[in-house]
Amino acid sequence: MKDQIILGIETSCDETAVAVVKNGRDIIANVVASQIESHKRFGGVVPEIASRHHVEEITFVIEEALRQAGIEYSNIDAIAVTEGPGLVGALLIGVNAAKALSFAHNIPLIGVHHISGHIYANRLVTELKFPLIALVVSGGHTELVYMKEHASFEVIGETRDDAAGEAYDKVARTLSMPYPGGPHIDRLAHEGEPVIKLPRSWLEEGSYDFSFSGLKSAVINTLHNAEQRGEQINPADLAASFQESVIEVLVGKTLRAAREYDVKQVLLAGGVAANKGLRSALTDAFADIPAVELIIPPLYLCTDNAAMIAAVGSVLYEKGKRSDLALNANPGLEM
Repeated sequence: MKDQIILGIETSCDETAVAVVKNGRDIIANVVASQIESHKRFGGVVPEIASRHHVEEITFVIEEALRQAGIEYSNIDAIAVTEGPGLVGALLIGVNAAKALSFAHNIPLIGVHHISGHIYANRLVTELKFPLIALVVSGGHTELVYMKEHASFEVIGETRDDAAGEAYDKVARTLSMPYPGGPHIDRLAHEGEPVIKLPRSWLEEGSYDFSFSGLKSAVINTLHNAEQRGEQINPADLAASFQESVIEVLVGKTLRAAREYDVKQVLLAGGVAANKGLRSALTDAFADIPAVELIIPPLYLCTDNAAMIAAVGSVLYEKGKRSDLALNANPGLEM
């Protein structure tokens, strides 16, 4: 039986990524050109700079992925590309590169939702078992997604304001930490104690939605009030208190959803899935629930990459989904 080969392309934000995945599960090439150093001095991603870097890198990254995989275009069954959500200029580079390759080599084209990619990064670790719940935590998204079968996504909870990763970056900026702030807060939190009282936003009873804007404001107000009183707050304690508040809500709602929906698996997905505190808390919480398998992807599959896009593309290819050359970047694409 012939192996299925999918080329994945991901340019939704500040990583130019191309990967080759075999049979939906095996990564045979996964190349990522990061732009973090370029954006660090601005304290966040500058869309115009991100787009320019994608233009400069995309051809080289595609060629390197094919070289690492040891394949030709004639070996590729389909090209999967992130069509949204994301930065429109950045998305356009990947979409147009994928369309050009599809047209030039007569290869089927498949548009992929970026968040579904983060979820399917877990399929590169182990086979998915349905029904399942995915906790997606990233810079722009915080969602609970219920899946009853492959490529079926029901968002049962989402952020109403700041995503968790966005709150991490804003708190880090308040503490004068460099971009991206999430990893710095996570490291600092392990050096302190959660002794500062901060709010937990559970919202109305039964809701699976999230809200971190109030928590972010509480951290900023705590710092400002201490400064006005001439007091010194231990940054490590503040980071630990902030992280405990975020994690308690994320884990609490995920646990409740897993029980209510009677799932077989819980998946962690997204850039903030690299957070050691969150990984540890979820592991502890689900240790007492043997009927539910907790899947946490390795660090290299948490941040944006193209292997996850190819993994989704594989499932959509088998289901017969195809995009035509009218495919366009869709920065507000819904699941």
